[in-house]
Amino acid sequence: MTANEIRAAFLDFFQRRDHIVIPSASLVPENDPTTLFTGSGMQPLVPYLLGKDHPAGNRLANSQKCFRAMDIDEVGDNRHTTFFEMLGNWSLGNYFKKEQLSYFFEFLVDVIHLDPRRLYVTVFIGDEKTGIPKDDESAAIWKELFSQRGIAAKEVSLGSGEEGSRTGMQDGRIFYYGAEKNWWSRAGTPDQMPAGEPGGPDSEVFYDFGTAHDIRFGTYCHPNCDCGRFLEIGNSVFMQYMKSSDGSFALLPKLNVDFGGGLERITAAAGGNPDIFRIDLFADIIALLQHYADEKQYDDPKHTKSFRIIADHIRAAVFMIADGVRPSNTDRGYMLRRLLRRAAHHAIALGAAQGQEENNELVRCAMLVVEKYKEAYPELDGENVYKKIWETIWEEEKQFARALDMGKRAFDKIVSAEGALSGKSATMLVTTYGLPLETAIDLARERGIDVDEREITETHKRLMDEHREVSRAGVTQKFKGGLADSSEKTTRLHTAHHLLLAALQLILGRAVKQRGSNITQDRLRIDFSFERKVSDEELKEVERIVNEKIHEELPVIRTLMSKSEAEKLGAQQEFGAKYPDQVSVYSIGPETATDDDPKFEKAFSLEFCGGPHVNNTRELASIIHPDGPDRKGSFKIVKEEAVASGIRRIKAVLL
Repeated sequence: MTANEIRAAFLDFFQRRDHIVIPSASLVPENDPTTLFTGSGMQPLVPYLLGKDHPAGNRLANSQKCFRAMDIDEVGDNRHTTFFEMLGNWSLGNYFKKEQLSYFFEFLVDVIHLDPRRLYVTVFIGDEKTGIPKDDESAAIWKELFSQRGIAAKEVSLGSGEEGSRTGMQDGRIFYYGAEKNWWSRAGTPDQMPAGEPGGPDSEVFYDFGTAHDIRFGTYCHPNCDCGRFLEIGNSVFMQYMKSSDGSFALLPKLNVDFGGGLERITAAAGGNPDIFRIDLFADIIALLQHYADEKQYDDPKHTKSFRIIADHIRAAVFMIADGVRPSNTDRGYMLRRLLRRAAHHAIALGAAQGQEENNELVRCAMLVVEKYKEAYPELDGENVYKKIWETIWEEEKQFARALDMGKRAFDKIVSAEGALSGKSATMLVTTYGLPLETAIDLARERGIDVDEREITETHKRLMDEHREVSRAGVTQKFKGGLADSSEKTTRLHTAHHLLLAALQLILGRAVKQRGSNITQDRLRIDFSFERKVSDEELKEVERIVNEKIHEELPVIRTLMSKSEAEKLGAQQEFGAKYPDQVSVYSIGPETATDDDPKFEKAFSLEFCGGPHVNNTRELASIIHPDGPDRKGSFKIVKEEAVASGIRRIKAVLL
């Protein structure tokens, strides 16, 4: 079965079992400051797993697009990717262990037609310190499921990966591991969880490819061994406990199921090949690269890693671009830039031609991704998206060529002064010039310089981890809607932000869309889609219009309405956000609007928004000018700049 067939079969399987299929959330998380990207199927559903009612009901299923930046340096082996699809099903207080494990087993064996004798499972061994019992309930269910297929399922308690490497399989089918392997909570293991945090045991399913064990990973093999024989293809989390203030655990009043299974991994199992990059999702990309790669082949171990990195990174980049991410030197844009430049580096290593846009291999690979996925993910379909993906990748390749030239000059200065390439210097070349780490190492080797690749790689990883922690802390400070707080000054600037977006669309065109915001007590910042620098004349006119609306003393009205009605009215939406059926809409103007008769069709600004806002635009000037009739010029644009390809930024204040 192809990946598209397996995805469709999974959704159909659960739809026939009374699950509502919900769409994938954006790769850019909504109101989640803890991470830059959506990295799991459950991430967008955390509020509902913690007790909030989901508008679609208590049985859900989907295929969620995910990206995990932490895996970027692992890409190159036969099973790691940065982008992947997570097939998921959820029970929000409906069914529990027996139904869930039976569903997944039935799907794998009867729908995907995996040999049940190649399936091995793991369950939670329990935790004596916290009094959480051994999950023998899941083990008993698995034993019965295997028995129905004529398979005896022996239970083996390993506890840890180290013990598994020491003792091996012991003819087992059901394996008990500790909290490091078979427990889920947002905070980690039971002892790491704070009071009030929910969590629970999980049960993983592994597929045995039957390959020979590699003793570099331990004396003996076991399901959680990293030698490549076993591949985890699905994990059922049973959220059933809440940690109390005294450190004990009590059962939750509502027990939830959160299942996630990697589509690519299940497809690899269905094909009987442990190499993820052999599945159909990558086949066309690798074939195209081989055609243009100067007779280099995927099966040649010297080049396999380059083929895999290009295939993975271009696929991830396509989905990022479609979800509004643009290359830049910070946050999500930095990760997109890193993906594209690493792909370009490995394309050069394969001998792929660099030059003419119409003959660009990376762009062609991206178009293959679009064709493969556009039916399942409609956001990839359409001439505008096609054009944006093409232009973004091609522009970044051109910038990489320029960066490579500057980086080589900087590299020569460094090695001339230091006589070597250190991890710290290599990281500087990565962060300052956008050179992939591999490029810096290759430059050193080309010049006959001894390279301590281990030191460079480990130092680079440590420095980049520190950089990510700083970035994450910065992201965490951005509250819902981009507001730093709900003070009076911030609230005034929030309303001014709505006026600014409407004025930008009036002057630059309705194609302008908000791509991010950050509002403090001192200033507002808006990121928006636009392909060129905004002229001084245009900025002055935008500024004039905002001040005009402030002086017109327009009412600011919040109205609750259906999402469909708000969309028909043309209300602006936060980019990447997913909204419920009932939404809050803020309208600014016209002068005659009232709560009972907002006259949306004449409103100057109309946006999906949760607030807070002032009641009337006159409040944007009244604090500074409470009495005087002349309030001209209270809104001021202080800066306009580019922050990424096709993304501009304006900073403004209220005087």
